[in-house]
Amino acid sequence: MLAKTYTVAVNGLETTTVTVEVNITRGVQFHMTGLPDTAVKESYDRIRAATSNCGFNWSIQDLTINLSPADLKKEGSGFDLPMAVGVLGADGKIVCDHFQEYMLVGELGLDGKLKPVRAILPIAIRARKEKFKGLIVPRENAREAAIVNNLDVYGMENLADVVSFMNGNTSYAPTVVDTRKEFYEHQYNFDLDFADVKGQEAVKRALEVASAGSHNIILIGPPGSGKSMMAKRLPSILPPLSLAESLETTQIHSVAGKLGSNVSLITQRPFRSPHHSTSQVAMTGGTAKATPGEISLAHFGILYLDELPEFSKATLEVLRQPLEDRKITIARANYTVEYPCSFMLVASMNPCPCGYYGDPTHHCVCTPGQIQRYTSRISGPLMDRFDLHVEVPVVPFKDLTKMQSGEPSSVIRERVIKARRIQEERFKDSKGVFSNAQMTERMIHQYAEPDEASIEMLRMAMEKLSLSARAYNRILKVARTIADLAGAERVGREHIAEAIGYRSLDRGDWAERGASY
Repeated sequence: MLAKTYTVAVNGLETTTVTVEVNITRGVQFHMTGLPDTAVKESYDRIRAATSNCGFNWSIQDLTINLSPADLKKEGSGFDLPMAVGVLGADGKIVCDHFQEYMLVGELGLDGKLKPVRAILPIAIRARKEKFKGLIVPRENAREAAIVNNLDVYGMENLADVVSFMNGNTSYAPTVVDTRKEFYEHQYNFDLDFADVKGQEAVKRALEVASAGSHNIILIGPPGSGKSMMAKRLPSILPPLSLAESLETTQIHSVAGKLGSNVSLITQRPFRSPHHSTSQVAMTGGTAKATPGEISLAHFGILYLDELPEFSKATLEVLRQPLEDRKITIARANYTVEYPCSFMLVASMNPCPCGYYGDPTHHCVCTPGQIQRYTSRISGPLMDRFDLHVEVPVVPFKDLTKMQSGEPSSVIRERVIKARRIQEERFKDSKGVFSNAQMTERMIHQYAEPDEASIEMLRMAMEKLSLSARAYNRILKVARTIADLAGAERVGREHIAEAIGYRSLDRGDWAERGASY
């Protein structure tokens, strides 16, 4: 007898409906076709044990399972459940009348218990697209799948529950999640707040500018100056995710298996902080299972690289192309995967190998040559991707002992949101451009063209401070954001002057001069 069930194969964020065809005839052999990987091939033993322990013994016969389309690689243990249901259907243990109405996915334990799998959200989206009536998943995956509307999601405990449901012996209520309530409920709950930061008003201003224009920023300062502390609070002042952004971000984390057991929807912008020993593959993604890397997990959020010069050169250089294209294509011999990676790059570093260059409370033992070599670990093309270079001074004792809290993140966030709305209106007709950091050369001339007085100021700055030519466009982009924060229609001298102050590492004498801490 022939039975057909339906499931999904996931390759990156792309999904393909897979028909599981099971045929039982006389004989004693087992055949599986359709490019299964090792985990799929091993499913026969799990299915045999699970069905037996659930009381559904089936006689040893010639069993053939085909996973169609046959030329698509099938990976993972999520094919266990559709194959088990197909086998029981072909053996007459399940009525097959409703197989075409439901999509199934889940791993089987030897006792028949359903175990959670990755990439449930993309699978649920595919099930709705293919107009299936419902999706049957392990109970732990039900809430994640249920955020997709117009689809009945049933979270099952074990194989026996699925058999009873398919035979109509037991009715189960679908899992219901109020997606909008889930989305808005946790958007403004942050554990970290800028109110906890004492002093550092100039640095907080720079972080506000970076957040308002989605600019990449690097912080340079001695140990203990608060670089990491302030960077970790950046998500609290970024604009909230839109529902579409939240769903896209959740899909990436779902494919990577990074969603927590009680998390169905990512409602806050991601903050990824990989260790400096992170490999190139871990940063970009594309392991044997084509999982997303750190840059994709930071999509619509922040990628924070602490101790930037300590990262390997190869790992840092792979960031250059994704920063420009905001997507990464991973090509291997047997597959190609594309992941989005539109993130804000935030980095921090010490000013020198010993860390105390310019610190008035410690003596620096580094020579100018050592400082130059240390900063040169970061290539010019990568440094060119940072719009703001900000020096972080040591916090004075009088600021540390202040009882008064700093400005809260909620207040800063309102200013950032207001500036972002101005940019949304400005770029509403420009596809793929949402912030000032993404402006093209033509847009810079259109929206951030300086007046004669500002041009003269730029000329003097580039000559006197030895600024590189590549800093020119970056300064204009940042100046446009500063003007947006001020509510100014045109970029003025004061905006240009502040933007010039955020280019510390472009100054040719940076390693020789005394840092202005």
